[in-house]
Amino acid sequence: MVLEPASLVIAYLLGSIPSAYIAVRRKKGIDIRSTDTGNVGAGSTFRVVGVRDGIIVLLADMGKGAAAIFAAQALGVPQVWVLGAGVAAIVGHTYPVFIGFRGGQGAATIIGVFLALTPRSMGVTLALIGIILLLNHRTVLHRFFFAVACAAPALPLCIWLIESSATLTFYSLGIILVVMFKNRRRLRRPKTASMVSREATPMENARPEVGPPRVDDGPVETA
Repeated sequence: MVLEPASLVIAYLLGSIPSAYIAVRRKKGIDIRSTDTGNVGAGSTFRVVGVRDGIIVLLADMGKGAAAIFAAQALGVPQVWVLGAGVAAIVGHTYPVFIGFRGGQGAATIIGVFLALTPRSMGVTLALIGIILLLNHRTVLHRFFFAVACAAPALPLCIWLIESSATLTFYSLGIILVVMFKNRRRLRRPKTASMVSREATPMENARPEVGPPRVDDGPVETA
């Protein structure tokens, strides 16, 4: 009975590794949670630091989810504990112990979990995410989470059709519903902080005039 709880602890600690926080702190010396949307994830890293670091964080976060599943499988625990390890990794990403339990949404970690569990079904879903991003290529950095959310309902369907597993189908559906509920406000208005800042009030966006102040001399008298 020791291995089963251990698989959950290992998965949670893996998920808690704040790759986005580390990348932004290392590159710019700031807390990623104080910029952009405040989300500790690949999307914010893309916008705050750049594409290279964003890709590294994306792969790292996906790797955390996959590693949690592989670690549980290597311990030889029953499937229910393997699935629990996937949830623990997602919880770790969302509430990371290493940075005060304020993390990200877990989209990339979820992708990693299902790449390990159902690679074919997740591959089809990733292709759909890619198509959505290509159709919105001008705002790709601002709409990554939105694209994932749009393609997410396809995952349970793909699992049902390809894997024929009711357990994995309902498992994926449950995770998707919880994540969407948690981010329901953002999904209603899919804007990032960087997009909102461009829509600030005129007073907030007003720039000071350059040069000496204008003086109103009043009406000009005529002779």
